[in-house]
Amino acid sequence: MRFLAALLGAILILVTASPADAAPSGRTVRLARTVGVDITVPASVNLGSGFTGGTITRQLGTVEVRDSRGQVNPNTWVATVSATVFVTGAGGAQQTIANDRVSYWSGPAVRSTGGGTLVPGQPTSAQAVTLDVAREAFRKTAGNGNNMVAWVPTVRIAIPTGIVGGTYRGTITHSVA
Repeated sequence: MRFLAALLGAILILVTASPADAAPSGRTVRLARTVGVDITVPASVNLGSGFTGGTITRQLGTVEVRDSRGQVNPNTWVATVSATVFVTGAGGAQQTIANDRVSYWSGPAVRSTGGGTLVPGQPTSAQAVTLDVAREAFRKTAGNGNNMVAWVPTVRIAIPTGIVGGTYRGTITHSVA
């Protein structure tokens, strides 16, 4: 009896922050272009394992944007998300999961304070987008005053057939401006 290649190797997917930026509870990034707007993301997430030809769907953890610009009117911002390819070993054709196989949806706000109109990029899995290019994750479209919003995005990775089993590492980056 022959087993299908899809059953030969388990795939473990990890999303990590770069070592210089990693922190135990997450990372906060302050962008010089938009003084007073910060984003906090999980430092590292283990997305679990799956088989070739299958999918992995997991939440990334809480992403939070804090806008402390006060009465700047309007104090709008856009949070974006992108991903690198996921690789194991030296990479290459059988050791790479392309970022167009990584889908993302922000989900709704799980917590918010302050005023303004907060708009999720992809409220449900039906609006999931691939991360082969930078995508909008969340947006504040109107209002002023200090505010905060948090969401728990989900990613789905379609594992290609023909890749080798191993621990695949990649980076999903959130930014705000």
